[in-house]
Amino acid sequence: MTQVIGGFAALELHPNILAAVIATGYEEPSAIQTLSIPVILAGQDMIGQAQTGTGKTAAFALPILSRIDPAKRQPQALILAPTRELALQVASAFETYAKQMPGVSVIAVYGGAPMGPQLKAIRNGAQIIVATPGRLVDHLRRDEKVLSTVCHLVLDEADEMLKLGFMDDLEVIFKGLPAERQTVLFSATLPHSIRSIAEKHLRDPKHVKVETKTQTVTAIEQAHLLVHADQKVSAVLRLLEVEEFDALIAFVRTKQATLDLAAALEAKGYKAAALNGDIAQNQRERVIESLKDGRLDIVVATDVAARGLDVPRITHVMNVDMPYDPESYVHRIGRTGRAGRTGRALLLVTPRERRMLQVIERVTGQKVAEVRLPDAAAVLTARIKKLTSGLSPLVGDAEATHGELLDRLTADIGCTPRALAAALLRKATNGQALTLAEVEREQPLVPNNGASRGERSERPERSGERSERSERSERGEPRERRAPMPLADGRARCRTALGLRDGIAAKNLLGAILNEGGLVREAIGRIQVRESFSLVELPEDGLERLLTKLKDTRVAGKQLKLRRYRED
Repeated sequence: MTQVIGGFAALELHPNILAAVIATGYEEPSAIQTLSIPVILAGQDMIGQAQTGTGKTAAFALPILSRIDPAKRQPQALILAPTRELALQVASAFETYAKQMPGVSVIAVYGGAPMGPQLKAIRNGAQIIVATPGRLVDHLRRDEKVLSTVCHLVLDEADEMLKLGFMDDLEVIFKGLPAERQTVLFSATLPHSIRSIAEKHLRDPKHVKVETKTQTVTAIEQAHLLVHADQKVSAVLRLLEVEEFDALIAFVRTKQATLDLAAALEAKGYKAAALNGDIAQNQRERVIESLKDGRLDIVVATDVAARGLDVPRITHVMNVDMPYDPESYVHRIGRTGRAGRTGRALLLVTPRERRMLQVIERVTGQKVAEVRLPDAAAVLTARIKKLTSGLSPLVGDAEATHGELLDRLTADIGCTPRALAAALLRKATNGQALTLAEVEREQPLVPNNGASRGERSERPERSGERSERSERSERGEPRERRAPMPLADGRARCRTALGLRDGIAAKNLLGAILNEGGLVREAIGRIQVRESFSLVELPEDGLERLLTKLKDTRVAGKQLKLRRYRED
């Protein structure tokens, strides 16, 4: 794709916006920016088809900011994003590009944060609102005119919004917007549902599409490991025991997952840190510098937070959580194997994610080989090897420098040099298991050594599918067969008064909880939708904190009000 001569300067952006772009270090617009910016600047409706990582945020942020009137203290642009994390990332991008535009204010509106300050910021004249659909609908219920002055609407990652069940919320939002407005829709794919939205709410839109060729670097060795969702952390710790890496980036889906995994790694002695959308820019820079110079060896990051991260010493990428699409997978593993170096990419796959693995293999045209979880013997061998490599450089002149001290200590203690050496080893290894029997007791194995392709690994997939089947069969199922199903270990059953009579489907509940609760899909168990209520299985660990986060969440315009279900 040819680019406009003169880079960003040729795109007729507002001078202050152009200055901010130059200050960030960007020189040439990407293909989607070159095609989109003139269309949006002209005020035309547009459908942009581009993958994550192509620069689409700047493609709509730069022209919209160029059309904002700082003197008008009222909402002028609304950007809808499917998740809190993406909303924060987009809001941060707007703030960066608006640094040299005094008077322009940006507010991120999302669940899990108090509503009062958000509504106050809007009423005080924030010109740019970046919001998740669910929380924005909550604000519309309080003030139906909150969007009455918006003249620019952007739906970012529209296909993801529909996957998360936000169709009803989008319709409520469309009704709250002025009819005379510019609407821009970005989506990686254009299924029928997206085309229906475009036909209904966009006026003669221009279709802008950027073709992306997905190719992986042949220098990257790829492998996947089948594992159950609740055993990912133990699987990661086991893998790291035997993987010989210099620096590693581990990808997860949520902010909380970055914190949890980084804490688990630190507890095992690894130099690790989290990187997510809530990390301040100066702290993010410190983390990256620490990874570059060796003060850190592992960074646990979300896709959004890892954008632009380029550290030459990264030898391994570990996909702890499955990426949402093949393009994201390619983008992730491209963090290693750069400049002619080799790299290794590991992917943890839960039973229900096998189809996505097949899609990744088909799109990339490369087989992702299956590996097994290292057994206790492999872990023991790796530990002794690390111990040996750590002690070998110290042996050379040790007798000359510490020989007399050794003689004195053995005399004072009354032991042999062998006994003293063994005691010092025990102290140096800090109680780490270094016999086969101890390692076997210490590390519980994932069933079937990584969830083999046999019968056992299929069960979670079938039980996970049951949530959708229960919704389809609910109306025809006899009442006596509707007793709550047995709970899985580590889960608690919660109840909401919303049910079939409220127009609720399992996907609506799933989307709302994923979006506002910050959970991964595997953390949520069965969803049973009844006529007058619904039951949802949630993680027992941290349940009260989760319910607090979800207390203001709305589904199909009604409050979710989840609470623990007491069957007695």
